[in-house]
Amino acid sequence: MNELLCEIESIGMVPVISLKDAEKAGALAKALSEGGIPCAEVTFRTDACVESIRRMKKACPEMLVGAGTVTMKEQAEEAAKAGAKFMVSPGFNHEVVEYCMGHNIAVIPGCSSPTDVEQAMKYGLHLVKFFPAEAAGGVRMLKSLSGPYSGMKFMPTGGITEANMGEYLELKQVAACGGSFMVPENLVEKGDFITIREMAKKAVHEMLGFELAHIGLNMKNRDEAMLAAGMFESVFGFQKSENDNSIFAGSYIEAMKSPFLGEKGHIAVRTNDAGRALSYFKRRGFSFREESAVYKMDGTLGAVYFREEIGGFAVHLVQK
Repeated sequence: MNELLCEIESIGMVPVISLKDAEKAGALAKALSEGGIPCAEVTFRTDACVESIRRMKKACPEMLVGAGTVTMKEQAEEAAKAGAKFMVSPGFNHEVVEYCMGHNIAVIPGCSSPTDVEQAMKYGLHLVKFFPAEAAGGVRMLKSLSGPYSGMKFMPTGGITEANMGEYLELKQVAACGGSFMVPENLVEKGDFITIREMAKKAVHEMLGFELAHIGLNMKNRDEAMLAAGMFESVFGFQKSENDNSIFAGSYIEAMKSPFLGEKGHIAVRTNDAGRALSYFKRRGFSFREESAVYKMDGTLGAVYFREEIGGFAVHLVQK
C-alpha cells in the first residue's frame, strides 16, 4: 500500500473514467500516458469497466490502473483479475476493505468524516478518498478533517477541476486529486484521443506550475560578477545583492563568482512541487544529477539539476 501511495503521489492526478465502450480503452490509456498521467481509475458505473481495465493494462503495461465505485467484494475480485492495482470505493465499505486487505489488494475507501478516517486507520490504511470533496466542504473542510491525522493522506475527488486542483495539492496531506475533468466523455465518445493527450499535458503543467526563476551567468571571479550585476542595476534598476557564491541583480539574474555548472551558466525553473516534477521528467526519460539534489528540513526536494544542458546552460528545478 505504501508503494502504491508513493506512486500515486508522484503522479499527483488520478483521472476518473466511466467508459461505455471498452474498445476505446487502449487508445485512451496511451493518450493519458503520453500526456504525462500514467494513471486511471475506471469506474463500475458501466458494464465495460472490467474489460476496459484489461485493455488499458494490455495497451500500457506500466500504467497504474485501478477500479472505482467498488461497492461489492465481487467487483474487487473481477477488477483485480483484469489487472487493476487498486480499488476505490465511494464510502467506507467494510466488506470491500476487508476483502482487499485479506487478498493483498490496495484499497482506497471513501471518507468524509473523522469516524471514517479512524476506521481506515484501524485497518492500517494510509490513503483514503475524500469524497465528495467540494460538496463535503472543499479545501477548508479537508484542512480541518486532516488536522488530527498527520499520518493519513487524502485523495480528494468530486467537484475537482483544473481551476481548484491547485488549492488541494498545496495541502501536504493531499497525495493526489481525482477527477473526471481530465477525460471529458464527449471526447472519448468521438475518439478524439489527440485532444485528450493535449489536455493531460496541460493539466500536468498546470499542476506543476513551471516558471522561470532566474538565469545564472558563469563569471571568472568576483570582480567580473560584480561588474555584470552592476550593469544590470545601472541599465534596468535591478538592485544588487551579494551572497557567498554569487551576486544577484534583482531576482532574475545571478552572476556567479566562479564558473559553476553549465558551459555558459544555469537556468532555474520554479515548480509547485519539485518532487512530483522530478518523477514526471524521469518518466519521460530525463536524467538528473542526483548529487546536486538539495532537500528541505521536512525531507522534501528543494532543488535538483538535470544532467542534460540546454543551449550550453545547465537547468535545475527549484521548489516555489
